[in-house]
Amino acid sequence: MVNYTYFTIAKEGVSDFRDRGSKFFGYAYPIVSVDEAKTRLQGLKKMHPKATHHCFAWRIGAEGETVRVNDDGEPSGSAGKPIEGQILSRKLTNVMVVVVRYFGGSLLGVPGLIQAYKTAAAEALDQCGVIEKNIEYAIRVQFDYTMMNDVQMLIRQYHCRIGGQDMGLYCTFEVLIPLEHKDKALRAFRDLKGLEML
Repeated sequence: MVNYTYFTIAKEGVSDFRDRGSKFFGYAYPIVSVDEAKTRLQGLKKMHPKATHHCFAWRIGAEGETVRVNDDGEPSGSAGKPIEGQILSRKLTNVMVVVVRYFGGSLLGVPGLIQAYKTAAAEALDQCGVIEKNIEYAIRVQFDYTMMNDVQMLIRQYHCRIGGQDMGLYCTFEVLIPLEHKDKALRAFRDLKGLEML
């Protein structure tokens, strides 16, 4: 069965969980690229320079093709995996959760760490709300300004979005087609006289 949509978070979320003196701050972000994830992580490291650990998990792509999990010095499997587990249990993608830990002096042990990271991640995700988005197929088209109405009509007809545009000598659009309309929309764009697929 083909999936035409995926679930992600609607907005950012933050949580604050404490256990035996240690503080765990959870941050959930909607993201669409590894670069964006790395930028978010750098931002949190600047915001929390004295934190002991910045553990995280991210999942990117309509099918969750790109995954990264990091324990950042915590015992193996005690931080990144429990964070990822919260993303997976909600069936989310295009999401990153970072849990920043300040060590409070008491060792929590692996079971305690797993529980703390899991809870901080879950509470951050609980703040975000879940939205369903179309999986999209991107094309680039070029056309003369006189064809703008015809192109706009196809975009509306097949529920597409314009991802980017360049208005030079000709119009160049990046058109994002919902996967469920891909075949019909591609045919319609190809049949439009004077339009060039790049």
